[in-house]
Amino acid sequence: MVPSKRKSPVGALSRNKPPEGALAAIFSISGPELTEKEKDFFRGSQPFGFILFARNCENPAQLRKLTDDLREAVGWDCPILIDQEGGRVQRLKPPHWRQYDPMQVHGQQAINTDLSQSLETLRFVSLQMAEEIVDAGINVNCAPVLDVLMPETDAVIGDRAFSSDEQLVARLGLSVCRHFLAAGVTPVIKHIPGHGRAASDSHKTLPVVKAPLAALMHTDFEPFREIAKSDIAAGVWAMTAHVVYSEIDPDHPASTSKAVIDNIIRGSIGFDGFLLSDDLDMDALEAYGDIPDRATAVLEAGCDAALYCAGKLEIMEKIAESVPKLGSRALQSLQKASEFRKVAA
Repeated sequence: MVPSKRKSPVGALSRNKPPEGALAAIFSISGPELTEKEKDFFRGSQPFGFILFARNCENPAQLRKLTDDLREAVGWDCPILIDQEGGRVQRLKPPHWRQYDPMQVHGQQAINTDLSQSLETLRFVSLQMAEEIVDAGINVNCAPVLDVLMPETDAVIGDRAFSSDEQLVARLGLSVCRHFLAAGVTPVIKHIPGHGRAASDSHKTLPVVKAPLAALMHTDFEPFREIAKSDIAAGVWAMTAHVVYSEIDPDHPASTSKAVIDNIIRGSIGFDGFLLSDDLDMDALEAYGDIPDRATAVLEAGCDAALYCAGKLEIMEKIAESVPKLGSRALQSLQKASEFRKVAA
């Protein structure tokens, strides 16, 4: 199965590099159409990308117009993200789009029947998913989930994860990334360095993981490390976990921890690509104050961009006043990922 290719915007929109001064932020919108106020704001503030949710996705024609309008507002072929994992977390839903199984189904198939058959099924599913994404004008998918299932794993992850076997998670996750890239979609591995030992939902509270560093290195970090050392590493983004790892930094979750980002994500895991925070609006970051302060915290810790998902214009206006422009490292990572996606496709 070969996905159809999304036609690139014409004229100035064919540029695939962020303009000088693009914000280190990914913004969101309130509904299925871009309002005039949103359009004016995005044109002036120049976020480097956008993320879409079910509230933005009514049908294929509407969605394609929306993605075109977003790119026209910022004047370039910017990243547009979505969470299309399958199972409980997919923003493109029936009847206009396919319903996909959660990723744990593929992990169970690999264990219970045959790995090669599981990989073939996953290849087909990944390409189907990518086809729908590309046709909609979306070029970044916040998947796959590389968290390793544990007895204590909170239900917020649950069947979104492939398996409790870290090597199998790495194998299946790498396969999904390869197929997304081949179809013209940038994958975002999450939630680095691992959400599997978190026994609570970071949307509601701040999880604290007290496992020894040696255990985390051997298990939780392994799937991310395998992607980071693979031949497709330059084409992959990563999303941080709003989780405290007590043995590394007892005071800050990974998203706001320079120690976790420098020593673990960039260090022992070896991920050198574009690093995105999880949503700033989650309650795990409540201690950092209002949303603009949270954006500052994740960027100062070492994330390349801050992600805001609630689509409230007044909040985004405040974020735009406080966050810096994309840094040189971020720009280099973005360019490498964009070039890799184009070559792979």
